[in-house]
Amino acid sequence: MRLQARRADGSYESMMLPYEWSADGASKALPRIQQIFKRYVQESTTLAIAGKEADTASSHQKVNWEELIDSFRQQKPQVNERTWLVKYVPVLKRAHVLMNGPKRPLDGHELCSSALERWDHGTRQRQIMRQNLYAFLNWAVQRGFLKAIYLPPADAPETRKPKRVGYALADAQILRLLDDLPQGDTHDRWGFAIQLCAVYGLRPEELRYLRIKDGSKGPELWTTYRKSQGGRKGGRTEPRRLHPLLVRDLDGPVDWNLQSRLQIGEQLPPLGQQGNAGDALGTYLKRKAIWQQLKTEIKALDEELTAYSFRHRYAKQAHSANLPIANIAQAMGHTIEVHLGSYARFKPDATENLFAAVNA
Repeated sequence: MRLQARRADGSYESMMLPYEWSADGASKALPRIQQIFKRYVQESTTLAIAGKEADTASSHQKVNWEELIDSFRQQKPQVNERTWLVKYVPVLKRAHVLMNGPKRPLDGHELCSSALERWDHGTRQRQIMRQNLYAFLNWAVQRGFLKAIYLPPADAPETRKPKRVGYALADAQILRLLDDLPQGDTHDRWGFAIQLCAVYGLRPEELRYLRIKDGSKGPELWTTYRKSQGGRKGGRTEPRRLHPLLVRDLDGPVDWNLQSRLQIGEQLPPLGQQGNAGDALGTYLKRKAIWQQLKTEIKALDEELTAYSFRHRYAKQAHSANLPIANIAQAMGHTIEVHLGSYARFKPDATENLFAAVNA
């Protein structure tokens, strides 16, 4: 892209900018052109010198990023510590690394593009990281900590990929997966985690919040995890007692004695930082050949195999057993409305049953 300016005497001068001549290139170039124009007009200098000064003032600005991030944290008292660590720190640390690296980004567009590249396009996680990085950069520029060239790009909001239907693993598939895991302490711990998720319909994050409590009829297994409730400011789910739905093989229910194993202190695997247990389980599974085989089979059905597929199995089995919806929702830590929003597809088809009865 060539930038051209007209001198007072009517002649022209120009310089090259490292951007393509396109709508995207124009969006990237605009903050830099604004910096060059400001110096060109105010300092009555040449275009080449204004361009060099703008580059020096923006790209090589000395900033203590650790202090800057700490200051931004103080502006977010409503954000609890776990949310800060999970939804802000990863992308802000990535920006910090890039800005202190050998090839620091020239502008906000390049910084945002590089900082966000580790998160897949269209995912909710990338959407959250992008939103929080943009908020940080806007705040830093507005208060003069960063030059205007580091404003985030004025792109259209990022759209999420159409969500595939979450697949509910069949009991036979779960048994096949467990049988194929390697031997050893690490794999035994992950196998234990998988069994718990399948039998109790756990969110992976709930694995770290399991507690044994004294109940009226003996020991009870609970999760004390309190998940934020979408649409309700400050709302969180309540701790709940867990109820098993045993996995079945050809001979009937398989009792893995999960509660007893927890009571005697059997260890679970490391689940990473708070809020990242789903990622930790997903990372372990995707490295296993059996998981990749199952994923290929399930993708052909236009459904998606995830770390939540064990929890989906629980919902499907509960509905297949004709348990009341209110009780299923309670057992899974949902309101009825939220539960049906995710799992209405598993409700028995009354129409099918009526027609089957006529044809019997």
